[in-house]
Amino acid sequence: MNTISIEHSDRLYWLGRYAERAFTTLGTLQKLYDKMIDNSADYQDYLNAFGLNDVYGDKTAFIRSFLYDTGNQNSVAYSLERAYDNGIVLREEISTEALSFLQMAKDILKKSELSSNTRLSLLPLKDILYSFWGCIMDNVYDEEVWNLIFCGKSMERVALYLRLKADFSGINQEFNKLCRRLRFVPKGTPYRCNQEYLCNLVEILEDETEYKIHSENAMYSLEHLFEVNA
Repeated sequence: MNTISIEHSDRLYWLGRYAERAFTTLGTLQKLYDKMIDNSADYQDYLNAFGLNDVYGDKTAFIRSFLYDTGNQNSVAYSLERAYDNGIVLREEISTEALSFLQMAKDILKKSELSSNTRLSLLPLKDILYSFWGCIMDNVYDEEVWNLIFCGKSMERVALYLRLKADFSGINQEFNKLCRRLRFVPKGTPYRCNQEYLCNLVEILEDETEYKIHSENAMYSLEHLFEVNA
């Protein structure tokens, strides 16, 4: 690999994953928050999807932890911090403007923690993250850099959709995006596919019946997708 170091390829990939994790987690929690207000849903199903124990006691503590607690590796705050950490190192590749959107996202989330209206205070955050992705698309001219970031983005979305048991149409669409991006991953990066696991994913995620029956198998294959034998 001539243009991007192994370390930078790893940071580009995880920048995409953490930024997407913050975005999708935020959207999922916002929908869950509305349902919990109406007492039409409980947060236990969300914890079960990630194999987590209930150490929160009530829905308010759960929401605050998964939004604002930087010590909770599944929180929006934690994901934004990790995305920003990678972004600082990658400033030259992604642009100062893109990095500034991550800082703005962190600032909005911090202000939201002090707000009496959680739902309203979080409304600008999604727009800021959309702006971050738009800035990446507009300012990153190196196709290898762009593809590694968006490969991480697609990988994270598929992983979260699998855990959250998203509708087949949504996960199929995201998986097809991931497959297109995987074809252009530069040689020499850690992100070359294990063909056995990729074929298994294709078999499951291209057929709705297979998806309903074998979603756990798909999750396993996705987690091991980049384990390539030498």
